Amino acid sequence: MKYTMIIACMCRLLLTVTLQAQTVKPSNNPLDVPLGDPFILFDAPSETYYLYGTGGTENGFVAYKSTDLKSWEKQGVVYDAKQDKAWGTKDFWAPEVYAYGGKFYLFYSAHWKDNPTNELENYRIGVAVADQPAGPFIDRDGEPLFDPGYPIIDANVYFSDDGKLYLYYSRCCYKHPVKSAIARWAKKQGWYEEIEESWVYGVELAPDFSGIRGKPKLLLRPPTTLEDQQAEWESRSVTNREVNRRWTEGSVLFKHQDSYYMMYSANHFAGEHYAVGYATAKHPLGPFKKSAFNPVLQKNTDKGGIVSGTGHNSVLQLRDGRRLCVYHGRTTATGDQRLVFIDEMTITPAGKLIVNGPTTRTATE
Repeated sequence: MKYTMIIACMCRLLLTVTLQAQTVKPSNNPLDVPLGDPFILFDAPSETYYLYGTGGTENGFVAYKSTDLKSWEKQGVVYDAKQDKAWGTKDFWAPEVYAYGGKFYLFYSAHWKDNPTNELENYRIGVAVADQPAGPFIDRDGEPLFDPGYPIIDANVYFSDDGKLYLYYSRCCYKHPVKSAIARWAKKQGWYEEIEESWVYGVELAPDFSGIRGKPKLLLRPPTTLEDQQAEWESRSVTNREVNRRWTEGSVLFKHQDSYYMMYSANHFAGEHYAVGYATAKHPLGPFKKSAFNPVLQKNTDKGGIVSGTGHNSVLQLRDGRRLCVYHGRTTATGDQRLVFIDEMTITPAGKLIVNGPTTRTATE
């Protein structure tokens, strides 16, 4: 009981630190930060924001820092796989960093070197720790956090009010063909023999980040029928003949009043149709119901804009309660290079989540 109370107090302290982030406006979009899957940590003692993401170095991660969310200074490599405890060999993706118990913990995805059957996508989730938000981060155990028996990516951690911790991740599409109306339709067109899917799972996380508690629970997946109102936008990678896969990935959880909001990304991360939706629940492990207003963030090139491929977001909550949607996208000027965007997001009194983006204008104080 005493240990549970200590963990609960630490979680409340972490939430307080998050809420005490400076009241600022988003900067110009896109930022001059060439990363995908962006995540921002606010370090209260230094009054500094740290931005992490996919890219910037080979087999590792870099960080940028800012005091105003406008001007960003590169900090160099904060995690490098050239270390004794490294278990990953390539494809280092989706870093998220959490301040916890006086340390900083980096959750990330990578290709596991333990690969006796030579799988092409042998991804797992790892945890590295550092004394400072700019690292260096050192792997905790020399192996992944856990092995569910299938490839997984995109870790996100939620610190519950009751002291429990929850881990969310995405099962990869790799070798995961799923029967659905879209799969039958694509086969009838002569396009694809099968459609692989990625699904979002959640599970309780051990308080010391040493592993998971219980069995992972399926929370979100692409729709199986054409009548489902999510089917059109979550199937665009297939219907536009980009690839024989449908994704549900890049999940992030936060609480608003008495509801849990899970934002997630669908479609091919390298394509123009990458977009964000959300679902709500009354418990961190669901059941979740997808919003009728999805997608809440998507390309605007079909409406005269210059942004596409918007997705894999994180959420930064400011001291005044406002939330910022931090995501990556591409522009007609920058081509395939993913860049970081920050836009404000709101939730109406009726509970509707709105992302005010993608924008490419200058936000003023």
